Amino acid sequence: MSEITGQSGPRNGATAVIHESYSFACMRCGHGWEQSYEIEHHVDGTGQEFVRYVADGRPVPSPLSRPTCANCDGHLVRIMGAGRVSSARNAASRQQRGTDAPAKVPEPRADGHHWHLSDLLHPFQRRVG
Repeated sequence: MSEITGQSGPRNGATAVIHESYSFACMRCGHGWEQSYEIEHHVDGTGQEFVRYVADGRPVPSPLSRPTCANCDGHLVRIMGAGRVSSARNAASRQQRGTDAPAKVPEPRADGHHWHLSDLLHPFQRRVG
């Protein structure tokens, strides 16, 4: 479900740092997004191992425990492999243009428009007819 994009040397007392990325889709409002994490592996004073997730330079809860949609604060979120949201956006954009040429990934507009679940899943729906 994730893409491991590399491993960097220890820092901030970490014994190892792993980079992983995930795609998310909110099943409540349809918002889709991707996020990369640095997963720092640590050992506490009693010898117990623990991990700390860092996103955009800030410690965050594990995305696997209870992800929250930034659009509606819902917790019914599907976690997928890295690149799934951008792949679906590309396919939807190509389909709208009527071509199979690679498309630029559209970003949310300043007016607050977000991708909806139907936009993300449309390329995967089977055509009948």
